[in-house]
Formats: sequence, C-alpha cells, structure tokens
Amino acid sequence: MPEVRQETPEDAEAIAGVHVRAWQAGYLGLVPADVLDRLNVAAWAQRRRDVGTADPEHPFRTLVATEGGQIVGFSTVGPYRIDQDRDHLDPAYGEIVSMYVDPAHWGHGIGRALLTASIAELTGQGRRTMRLWVLDGNHRARRFYESAGLRPDGERSVYQVPRSPGQTPVALDEVRYLARIVGDRILALAG
Repeated sequence: MPEVRQETPEDAEAIAGVHVRAWQAGYLGLVPADVLDRLNVAAWAQRRRDVGTADPEHPFRTLVATEGGQIVGFSTVGPYRIDQDRDHLDPAYGEIVSMYVDPAHWGHGIGRALLTASIAELTGQGRRTMRLWVLDGNHRARRFYESAGLRPDGERSVYQVPRSPGQTPVALDEVRYLARIVGDRILALAG
C-alpha cells in the first residue's frame, strides 16, 4: 500500500519524472508524438519549483504517493480555477488540478490512494464540492473517476498544448467532472 504525504521542495525532479512518463504513456494517440517526445523532466521540475506548491502558504497542495521511498504518483488540489487560471480562484469549490501515476504502477491502487488523500485534503480545507478537468479522449482516466462516483457536469473546455515555436498549438477537448464530498467520501451523483 502506498504512503501519501505532502510534497517537499526536494520532490520536484521525481514528480516531474512521473508527470512526463504519465503524459507520454497516457496521452499517446491524444497528443502528437512530437509534443510527447519533446517533454523535458528538468524543465518540468523547474516549472514545479517556480509554481511553488511545496510552500505552505501556496493555495494549492501537491500530495505524493510513495512506495519503497520512491515517488510513484502525485495529485495537486486546491480552490477551483475559474477558466483554469491559477490567479482567478473560486474558493467555494475544490479542484483536483492534476493527478498522475507512473505508468509502471498503473493498476496498483496508487490512483485510489491519491484520490482518497485528495478528498481528505479538500475537506480539510472546508470544501464539500469538487471539480476536475479530464481530456475527453482519456478513457482510462474517465473510467477511473466515474468508478469513484464523479460525473461529467456538462461543461467543456479546450486545452491548448504548446508546440515548437512557429507551430500551431494542439487543441484538446476536455470534460469537467463534479462530485459532492460527504465526510471523506465522494457522494455518487445521478447520471
């Protein structure tokens, strides 16, 4: 069973490695190969440091799942980002901003452990409703969230993935999911 704890500044490189590997495996066929091939762990680690979710004063918290001392997954939670903008927040809702598991650990309960810890973190912040965005074509993630009781709420968005300079960004359709939280559990919604 994985252990879940708060991120520390020293975790940036390991989290970025999980993030890149999960994108490369999970988004294969959804995101163009040139974008996935170009992902850079060091650059993503620096971006994590720049965002600063390890800072206790930051509005978002990153939780890491570990097995044998190795980071095998993470989730970032906090107030809902209006228009997915980290500077425009709606504290009435919680959001799972991201959740990724190293592909070598898919199907081992890491996602469940992270979802449970994410719900606990959000309820600890006083949030009783949560939202999250999922790529429309990411059927594996959609099945996971739906099996946990989350449901699409009808909102859709387009996520723009940057490409090399001079190339048009990749537009990916996203679906927003919603859940009510009761205690430390998701209240399954009709639908």
